[in-house]
Amino acid sequence: MKLYRFLTGEDDSAFCHKVSEALGKGWSLYGHPTYAYDAANGVMRCGQAVTKEAPGDYTPDMKLGQQ
Repeated sequence: MKLYRFLTGEDDSAFCHKVSEALGKGWSLYGHPTYAYDAANGVMRCGQAVTKEAPGDYTPDMKLGQQ
């Protein structure tokens, strides 16, 4: 099965670490990153989709970050 996650966060090192951790666990970048201004909180936000091939069947109760 192919799994999909969309990682988001403020434009800071924590977001970069989140993406790096996913890559280290075998996830692959999917598409281009996004970057937008969050006016309500006055910060820039980043987003990056990642995908991963995994054995078994998908179920909605899966913890994708633990795959």
